[in-house]
Amino acid sequence: MMELYIATDKEMIRLGERLGSKLKTGDLLFLFGDLGAGKTTLTKGIATGLGVEEPVTSPTFQLKKTYDGNITLNHLDLYRLDNPMELEILDPDELLDEGVTVVEWGELLKDRLQTDYLEIRIDIEMESGGRKVTLMPFGDRYCRLLEELKLC
Repeated sequence: MMELYIATDKEMIRLGERLGSKLKTGDLLFLFGDLGAGKTTLTKGIATGLGVEEPVTSPTFQLKKTYDGNITLNHLDLYRLDNPMELEILDPDELLDEGVTVVEWGELLKDRLQTDYLEIRIDIEMESGGRKVTLMPFGDRYCRLLEELKLC
Protein backbone atom coordinates (compact mmCIF):
# COMPACT_ATOMS: atom_id res chain seq x y z
CA MET A 1 0.00 0.00 0.00
CA MET A 2 1.14 3.52 -0.72
CA GLU A 3 -0.23 6.89 0.29
CA LEU A 4 0.42 10.07 -1.67
CA TYR A 5 -0.57 13.66 -1.12
CA ILE A 6 -1.90 15.39 -4.23
CA ALA A 7 -2.27 19.16 -3.94
CA THR A 8 -3.89 20.07 -7.28
CA ASP A 9 -5.96 18.69 -10.15
CA LYS A 10 -2.87 19.05 -12.35
CA GLU A 11 -0.92 16.74 -10.01
CA MET A 12 -3.83 14.25 -10.03
CA ILE A 13 -3.77 14.21 -13.83
CA ARG A 14 0.02 13.69 -13.80
CA LEU A 15 -0.39 10.73 -11.43
CA GLY A 16 -2.99 9.29 -13.81
CA GLU A 17 -0.70 9.80 -16.81
CA ARG A 18 2.15 7.95 -15.09
CA LEU A 19 -0.18 5.14 -14.14
CA GLY A 20 -1.88 4.98 -17.54
CA SER A 21 1.42 4.77 -19.40
CA LYS A 22 2.19 1.49 -17.58
CA LEU A 23 -1.21 -0.20 -17.88
CA LYS A 24 -2.00 -3.04 -20.26
CA THR A 25 -5.03 -4.85 -21.60
CA GLY A 26 -6.82 -6.68 -18.81
CA ASP A 27 -5.82 -4.25 -16.07
CA LEU A 28 -8.57 -3.33 -13.63
CA LEU A 29 -8.66 -0.30 -11.34
CA PHE A 30 -11.31 0.52 -8.76
CA LEU A 31 -11.60 4.17 -7.70
CA PHE A 32 -13.31 5.13 -4.45
CA GLY A 33 -13.91 8.53 -2.91
CA ASP A 34 -16.61 11.04 -2.14
CA LEU A 35 -18.31 13.03 -4.87
CA GLY A 36 -15.82 15.60 -6.12
CA ALA A 37 -12.79 13.79 -4.71
CA GLY A 38 -11.04 13.52 -8.07
CA LYS A 39 -11.90 10.07 -9.44
CA THR A 40 -12.77 11.36 -12.92
CA THR A 41 -9.78 13.74 -12.85
CA LEU A 42 -7.49 10.78 -12.19
CA THR A 43 -9.21 8.88 -15.01
CA LYS A 44 -8.55 11.79 -17.39
CA GLY A 45 -4.84 11.39 -16.65
CA ILE A 46 -5.02 7.61 -17.08
CA ALA A 47 -6.68 8.17 -20.47
CA THR A 48 -3.90 10.52 -21.54
CA GLY A 49 -1.33 7.92 -20.48
CA LEU A 50 -3.16 5.36 -22.64
CA GLY A 51 -3.05 7.67 -25.68
CA VAL A 52 -6.71 8.70 -25.59
CA GLU A 53 -7.11 12.06 -27.32
CA GLU A 54 -10.83 12.77 -26.85
CA PRO A 55 -12.11 14.50 -23.70
CA VAL A 56 -12.97 12.18 -20.81
CA THR A 57 -16.13 12.88 -18.83
CA SER A 58 -17.90 11.06 -16.02
CA PRO A 59 -20.14 8.22 -17.22
CA THR A 60 -22.52 8.66 -14.26
CA PHE A 61 -25.69 8.64 -16.36
CA GLN A 62 -24.44 6.18 -18.99
CA LEU A 63 -22.73 3.68 -16.66
CA LYS A 64 -19.95 3.07 -19.20
CA LYS A 65 -17.94 5.08 -21.69
CA THR A 66 -15.33 3.59 -23.98
CA TYR A 67 -12.38 5.55 -25.34
CA ASP A 68 -9.97 4.50 -28.07
CA GLY A 69 -6.27 5.05 -27.52
CA ASN A 70 -3.16 2.89 -27.76
CA ILE A 71 -5.24 0.62 -25.51
CA THR A 72 -9.02 0.85 -25.14
CA LEU A 73 -10.21 2.48 -21.92
CA ASN A 74 -13.50 1.35 -20.40
CA HIS A 75 -14.62 3.92 -17.82
CA LEU A 76 -17.49 2.78 -15.60
CA ASP A 77 -19.41 4.68 -12.94
CA LEU A 78 -21.63 2.39 -10.89
CA TYR A 79 -22.83 5.01 -8.41
CA ARG A 80 -26.49 4.54 -9.37
CA LEU A 81 -26.53 0.73 -9.23
CA ASP A 82 -28.00 -1.02 -6.21
CA ASN A 83 -28.36 -4.63 -7.32
CA PRO A 84 -25.56 -6.94 -8.54
CA MET A 85 -27.91 -8.26 -11.25
CA GLU A 86 -27.82 -4.80 -12.87
CA LEU A 87 -24.15 -5.44 -13.68
CA GLU A 88 -25.08 -8.05 -16.28
CA ILE A 89 -25.98 -5.34 -18.81
CA LEU A 90 -22.30 -4.29 -18.75
CA ASP A 91 -20.91 -7.80 -19.34
CA PRO A 92 -18.03 -7.09 -16.93
CA ASP A 93 -16.04 -10.22 -17.77
CA GLU A 94 -15.81 -9.18 -21.42
CA LEU A 95 -14.66 -5.67 -20.49
CA LEU A 96 -11.42 -7.00 -19.08
CA ASP A 97 -10.58 -8.60 -22.42
CA GLU A 98 -11.21 -5.33 -24.30
CA GLY A 99 -8.65 -3.09 -22.63
CA VAL A 100 -8.06 -1.25 -19.38
CA THR A 101 -11.09 -0.92 -17.11
CA VAL A 102 -11.45 1.90 -14.57
CA VAL A 103 -14.46 1.61 -12.26
CA GLU A 104 -15.79 4.36 -10.02
CA TRP A 105 -18.04 3.25 -7.15
CA GLY A 106 -17.31 -0.39 -7.91
CA GLU A 107 -18.20 -2.22 -4.68
CA LEU A 108 -20.77 -4.43 -6.41
CA LEU A 109 -18.42 -5.34 -9.24
CA LYS A 110 -15.36 -5.88 -7.05
CA ASP A 111 -17.20 -8.58 -5.15
CA ARG A 112 -18.36 -10.28 -8.37
CA LEU A 113 -15.06 -10.51 -10.24
CA GLN A 114 -12.51 -13.10 -9.17
CA THR A 115 -9.44 -11.27 -10.36
CA ASP A 116 -6.57 -9.10 -9.18
CA TYR A 117 -6.93 -5.32 -9.26
CA LEU A 118 -5.58 -2.00 -8.06
CA GLU A 119 -7.78 -0.14 -5.61
CA ILE A 120 -7.34 3.62 -5.38
CA ARG A 121 -8.99 5.60 -2.59
CA ILE A 122 -9.11 9.38 -2.82
CA ASP A 123 -9.89 11.37 0.31
CA ILE A 124 -10.38 15.12 0.43
CA GLU A 125 -8.10 16.84 2.95
CA MET A 126 -10.44 19.48 4.34
CA GLU A 127 -7.80 21.87 5.70
CA SER A 128 -5.56 22.01 2.63
CA GLY A 129 -8.09 21.21 -0.10
CA GLY A 130 -5.67 18.60 -1.44
CA ARG A 131 -6.20 14.87 -1.70
CA LYS A 132 -4.80 11.83 0.07
CA VAL A 133 -4.52 9.06 -2.52
CA THR A 134 -4.12 5.51 -1.24
CA LEU A 135 -3.08 2.85 -3.75
CA MET A 136 -3.70 -0.73 -2.63
CA PRO A 137 -2.50 -3.53 -4.92
CA PHE A 138 -4.38 -6.82 -4.89
CA GLY A 139 -2.20 -9.33 -6.71
CA ASP A 140 1.39 -9.56 -7.92
CA ARG A 141 0.74 -7.65 -11.15
CA TYR A 142 -0.30 -4.54 -9.23
CA CYS A 143 2.48 -4.80 -6.64
CA ARG A 144 4.96 -4.87 -9.55
CA LEU A 145 3.15 -1.96 -11.19
CA LEU A 146 3.51 0.24 -8.12
CA GLU A 147 7.15 -0.76 -7.75
CA GLU A 148 7.74 0.11 -11.40
CA LEU A 149 6.16 3.52 -10.88
CA LYS A 150 8.32 3.97 -7.80
CA LEU A 151 5.22 4.79 -5.79
CA CYS A 152 6.03 2.18 -3.13
